[in-house]
Amino acid sequence: MKSLVCRCEDVTIAELEHAIELGHDDIESLKRYTGFGTGWCQGKWCLVPCARILAAKGGDPGQGITPRPPMRPLAFGELAALDPDEL
Repeated sequence: MKSLVCRCEDVTIAELEHAIELGHDDIESLKRYTGFGTGWCQGKWCLVPCARILAAKGGDPGQGITPRPPMRPLAFGELAALDPDEL
């Protein structure tokens, strides 16, 4: 049975630990490698558990995650007008 640490992106504890063993020893690198925190919750559910696992394995969870804005600012009206099939 899989033990998920990020339910949105289906990232398991084993995958997280493997990534740390490969040298992803800060939270930003770990996020980029595994994809945790990029789902619908944007890390609200998984950031703290992932940071705890990272700290327990000797990594540095304190640097934080760099937010990435859209390529250009969008108004909600623009988003609502988009065709979902084209996203």
